Amino acid sequence: MSLSGTAAYDDPTTTGALPPLVQRAVTAARAHGFPYSCRPEQGRLLHALASATGGPIAETGTGYGVGLAWLTSGAPPGTHLISVERDPHRAAIAAELFTDHPNVTVLPGDWHHITDHAPYDLLVLDGGGTGKTPTDPPADPTHLLTPHGTVVIDDFTPSPTWPPTHNGTPDHPRLHWLTHPALHTTEIHLAPDLATVLGRRTGVSQRRRSPS
Repeated sequence: MSLSGTAAYDDPTTTGALPPLVQRAVTAARAHGFPYSCRPEQGRLLHALASATGGPIAETGTGYGVGLAWLTSGAPPGTHLISVERDPHRAAIAAELFTDHPNVTVLPGDWHHITDHAPYDLLVLDGGGTGKTPTDPPADPTHLLTPHGTVVIDDFTPSPTWPPTHNGTPDHPRLHWLTHPALHTTEIHLAPDLATVLGRRTGVSQRRRSPS
């Protein structure tokens, strides 16, 4: 969720040509006065990650479907995508946007609904499961990701220091993901004011058997 994500699509010099499905989702977000859409920089990253994904994809926080449209536009044909939106009105409108894409499912409700269909090759945590608020504990990548699956957590402010800080204090949610023992994680700066954390599951370790 980007605070000015929808407005970022107003400048054609920064957005460039958009996939038609993304343009439709942006139009829906504008029509309903929704400002928190996935930014173009993040969308292009999601598009690229989805194109290299061979298995199911999940997203929390559909909004009006902008991020999901980037994912769907990039994913190989037949890839199953699931997105969860807690606002039933937004979920219904987003679901209508994807009626021509039977491989895409928009679920109304809490983000925990994605656990019913896990594991995923690509998981985008945008509307829940990030751990950014005290009432939102972070999702468990060992349950939600396939071995070597990728998790994406966006909308961080770039920090030049270690540990990373936000508003002058240690950024504990970001540290949680950057130091997660089940992930190889890095931070990517997509714009001067926008960073995204990418984590790849390290795989399921196997205990070696002693020689008989």
